[in-house]
Amino acid sequence: MSDSDRGAIDDGADSSVWRLAGAPLVAASNPGSLSGSRVAVKDLFAVAGHAIGAGNPTWLAGAPVQATHAPAVQALLNAGADITGIAHTDELAYGSLGLNAHYGMPPNPVSPGRVPGGSSSGSASAVALGLADIGLGTDAAGSVRVPASYCGLYSMRPTHGMVPNTGRVSLAPSFDTIGWMTRTPGLLKRVSDVLLPSRPARPVDQLVLAADLFDLADPSLRPRLLESAHAWADSLAVPVRVRENTCASRLDAWAEALGVVQAVEMWQVHGVWVEEHYESVSPSVAETILAGGSMPVEYLAWARDVMSQARLALTELLPPGTALLQPAAPTAAPEPTGNGIALRTATVLLSCAASTAGLPALTLPGLRGPDGAIGLGLVTAAGGDRALTALLTDQDTCQDTVWPIGPAPSA
Repeated sequence: MSDSDRGAIDDGADSSVWRLAGAPLVAASNPGSLSGSRVAVKDLFAVAGHAIGAGNPTWLAGAPVQATHAPAVQALLNAGADITGIAHTDELAYGSLGLNAHYGMPPNPVSPGRVPGGSSSGSASAVALGLADIGLGTDAAGSVRVPASYCGLYSMRPTHGMVPNTGRVSLAPSFDTIGWMTRTPGLLKRVSDVLLPSRPARPVDQLVLAADLFDLADPSLRPRLLESAHAWADSLAVPVRVRENTCASRLDAWAEALGVVQAVEMWQVHGVWVEEHYESVSPSVAETILAGGSMPVEYLAWARDVMSQARLALTELLPPGTALLQPAAPTAAPEPTGNGIALRTATVLLSCAASTAGLPALTLPGLRGPDGAIGLGLVTAAGGDRALTALLTDQDTCQDTVWPIGPAPSA
């Protein structure tokens, strides 16, 4: 491990965001479309000259110094961006809240005292705080989309395999996908132009507003969130069709199947290390990973079959040119304590379709108010990544598309 990786960050707030930071930590390789932008890199990616910490001090202590940058990191440097720092992640990238037993909770400036979302928690917090302009993260089951929703950010989760997935610590290979977050649509669009391959996609010419997925959102927020969804459709100049039944009735099975396959793959990736370092891993993370080692073969076969069915169903629901419009999360950011299984389940239900089928998903700011922020999601057919990002404006200021959370409109 390099000496700099052992160094502490002086500022108390920053130390909950950064494992390591500089001014910059790594300077841009060339001038380009991202010149002047600062990147927060999730502590799963290789940054040359530094070790990968994966949200666990024992892992960091035994990790080798990386000789080269991860392809996504190098692409951002080549486009003119500076790497400001390596940002904390939920431990071993497992989590949806942004709570790390070893490093604490990065702040959420949109919802002070509330969680930032995980597992790309540090990257999202850095962007929301203005400490970075681009947050580089990963998204297996919502780990970019949920933090973006909670922190009022834009984010992009590409089609599985669309962007090189190498040069980083894995969680579950069937779902692992890199993703990125920004405060403005224009910057998200430019980052997407850098990281996405130049593959043509049919433009999005229809939005399907999934009424059954909006039914999964907090009832007190639902009317305003639907207003925001229609306003976004108007601003994107894409016709919107409300559909009462899309896929909500199948989400319980899809989410369960995702959890089974993810658990098995987490065990395959990290099981041996967790067994050898059990006392160094927080109990909830350790037990979740170890549980994957005893998964019945029949249960895994069922889960893979359900995932295949999900992909077929979503291919039918989302032909090229169609995007599903849904909540990105069921609530605004919750408090660090008192988060029950019901909230975690509802959050996974809203993120599992894109994860199960490996589909691209764009997160847009939806509502923002005294109780925090909640985003909207657009999901489209595999390979339709550039069709989603083409919807964004080139504006480098926050668009006036965020409505205050308040009482539901009267009937």
